[in-house]
Amino acid sequence: MTLPQASSPGRGWLVPAGLVALSAVPVLAGVARLAELGGGADITPKNARFFADPAPVVVHVVTVTLYSLLGSFQFVPRLRRHGSRWHRTAGRLLIPAGLAAALSGLWMTLFYARPPGDGDLLTGFRLVFGSAMVGCILLGVAAIRRRDFSRHGEWMIRGYAIALGAGTQLLTHLPWLLLVGPPGGFPRAMLMAAGWIINLAVAEYVIRRRRLPGLRLTPGHEPAGTPVETAVGTTREPEQAR
Repeated sequence: MTLPQASSPGRGWLVPAGLVALSAVPVLAGVARLAELGGGADITPKNARFFADPAPVVVHVVTVTLYSLLGSFQFVPRLRRHGSRWHRTAGRLLIPAGLAAALSGLWMTLFYARPPGDGDLLTGFRLVFGSAMVGCILLGVAAIRRRDFSRHGEWMIRGYAIALGAGTQLLTHLPWLLLVGPPGGFPRAMLMAAGWIINLAVAEYVIRRRRLPGLRLTPGHEPAGTPVETAVGTTREPEQAR
């Protein structure tokens, strides 16, 4: 992701700090779910499906936590620009973690009993956006195998944006909770979809900024000494290093 140049070292951490904050509540909720499963909590209609088959939710919580938190550091300019080894190593962890998070989420959507308030529309949204996350990551992998670093970064930004949907969904639900109460059915489905759509809109804005004349860097056209900046994966090595 190409971001404005920071005027001080501290400003380079503002974006990852914001991403960590956006992930905080879903991550804490996931940790609470694991503690509930491991601590022998009472089984209720809301959590019975997790106790009946805990493996998918454990995989989902662990991998989505790794993907959202570790992925945020891929936006630190210093780590992208001067730490290509970090960028590549983290990317090799993030790709399987992102795929596992998305696929386990799809499995739970298809095979877990639906919680109260979840209807066909929300199930459809979950399947669409979960499949889109898988597709974005796979397209990012395909791009990096072609050494198309620009497209790689764009697809990984989109996949990461979908993964952070749970954090934005908290924000889309909050006004409704305060003014109306807990949403269900159609309102809940639309508020959930809004979280994913908002994140993708922001991702597309960032991607479009990368494509502006003078900002976009394409393979073979990087200024000397300037790596292509991508959200997750590999940073382009200088021509003379190949």
